[in-house]
Amino acid sequence: MSDFPIHSVASAPPASQAALAQVQGKYGFVPNLLGALSEAPAALSGYLQLASILETSSLSAQERQILALAASHANGCDYCLAAHTPAARAANVEPQAIEAASTGGHIADPKLEAFRVFVDTLVRKRGWADQDDLAAFIEAGYSQQQALEVVTGIAWKTLSNYANHLIDTPIDKPFQRMAA
Repeated sequence: MSDFPIHSVASAPPASQAALAQVQGKYGFVPNLLGALSEAPAALSGYLQLASILETSSLSAQERQILALAASHANGCDYCLAAHTPAARAANVEPQAIEAASTGGHIADPKLEAFRVFVDTLVRKRGWADQDDLAAFIEAGYSQQQALEVVTGIAWKTLSNYANHLIDTPIDKPFQRMAA
């Protein structure tokens, strides 16, 4: 366990308190990741802004959750896998697709599988996808715009995945219960 503090709204640096208060209002609690990120207001703000920006993308809620799970799997982030499993359920992602995205398995839906593979490829190749990788994504029905939106989503998850590794963030009880 690291010695990074996991702040509440009251204990957070002043520049993080308003954002944490909004998070608490939205979810009913402050997830440990966000409480820890609040130690660096810029990190908390970056995470929340990337998440908000991604919601305005052309990616569906299901695709955003597949992205979060696949990138978190590729980066070995148990915290984000636990947090995004219930979020994926709430976005009506099929249980088989949740399991596959979380483990690197095959998603039965061919379009979502091409999406998962593209996310996994970008993470594992550190962005160096080749023309065949991009062509497979496009042939599955996605666009160049969406390829760049995937990069945006990977940036969001890389921020949280790496922060969780550094912090050794304990998985919140609500996520443990919902992910089970």
